[in-house]
Amino acid sequence: MNMMIKAYRRKLDVANGRVDLSHGAGGRAMGQLIEGIFHKAFDNDWLRAGNDQSAFSVPGGRMVMTTDGYVVSPLFFPGGNIGTLAVHGTINDIAMAGAVPLYLSASFIIEEGFPFADLERIAQSMGAASREAGVPIITGDTKVVERGKADGVFISTAGVGMVPDGLDLRSDAARPGDAVIISGSIGDHGVAVMSKHENLEFDTDIASDSAALHGLVADMVAAGGAHIRLMRDPTRGGIAATLNEIASQSRVGFRIDEDKIPLKPEVAAACEFLGLDPLNVANEGKLVAVVAPEGADAVLATMRAHPLGSEAALVGHVVADDNCFVQMTTSFGGGRIVDWLSGEQLPRIC
Repeated sequence: MNMMIKAYRRKLDVANGRVDLSHGAGGRAMGQLIEGIFHKAFDNDWLRAGNDQSAFSVPGGRMVMTTDGYVVSPLFFPGGNIGTLAVHGTINDIAMAGAVPLYLSASFIIEEGFPFADLERIAQSMGAASREAGVPIITGDTKVVERGKADGVFISTAGVGMVPDGLDLRSDAARPGDAVIISGSIGDHGVAVMSKHENLEFDTDIASDSAALHGLVADMVAAGGAHIRLMRDPTRGGIAATLNEIASQSRVGFRIDEDKIPLKPEVAAACEFLGLDPLNVANEGKLVAVVAPEGADAVLATMRAHPLGSEAALVGHVVADDNCFVQMTTSFGGGRIVDWLSGEQLPRIC
C-alpha cells in the first residue's frame, strides 16, 4: 500500500501511462489525473477554486441551457476529435436560440486502460476550443469504468447562455413564404468520421466541419434578428431530419432545390461511393435558418460576410402543407419526398 501511494506521488507519466480504476476512485490518483490533465488543459479561476460546483454571474434576461453526450467513434477524425466536438456541439445548441453562450461543464467517463497521451490530447484540444470560442469550461466530473465497459472515453456536457432582449426563436415559428437558408456545404462531418471509421482513403482529404457558430449567429441576429423565425444545427440525421422536424412542429411543408444546396464534389463522390444520401449525413459546423421573406436577403448577405457562412445559400421556402412534407426538386428536374432517416446509416458520429 505504501509503495502504491508513493508511486502516485510521482508526476503523471502522460507519454506512457494508462488510466486505471484508481483514477476514478476519489483518492490521490484521481486528484493527480484531474490536476495533471484536465485542470492543466482547461485552466481558469473557477476550476482553480477546487469546488464541486462553480458560482458565476450572468446578465439579466432570459437564460438558455442545454445538455449533450458525445460517443463518437473513432475518437479522432480529420478536422477534430471528441473533445472539440463536445465544445462546438454544446455551444451551437445554445447559439441556435440566438443566445450568447457563457459557460460549459464537462463530465468524462473513461475506460480502464485508456492511454494518458490520448486523454491529454483530447483535453488540450477541448481547452483550446473553449478558449478560442471564449466560453470557459468551469466545472466537471471524472469517472473510470472497467475495461470493456465503455469505448475509450465518453463526454457529457452542459452549457448556459443568455438570449438578447426581444429575441424569441421557436421551433413552431416557420410560416409559408419563409426562406430556408443553409450556412454552407453539407455532409462534411459525417463523411469524415465514416472514412476514418472504415479506413477509407479518397483522392482528396475530407475534414469535419466542426466549429462554434455563435459568432456567425451574433452577426445574423444583429443584422436581421426581427426576421429570423428559428435556427437549427443539422447534426444527427442531417438536413433531412432537421427540415422534417421543423415541418412537423410548425405544421408546414418545405420545397427545396437540390441544385442550390451547397455540397462539395468530394463529399458528393464519397456519399455516392458509400451509398449515402448527403441530406441524411451529419454536420457539426452548419446551421439552417428559417427567415421571413422580407429579411432573407439581409440575413444571407450577413452570413456570407462571415468566414463560417461564406458558402451560405437560400435553398428553398416554407409552403402550406397539412401533410408536413419536405419536397425537393432534383437536379434532373423531377421531384421527390425527403423523408426522415430510416434506421442507422452511419456509425456514432457525435
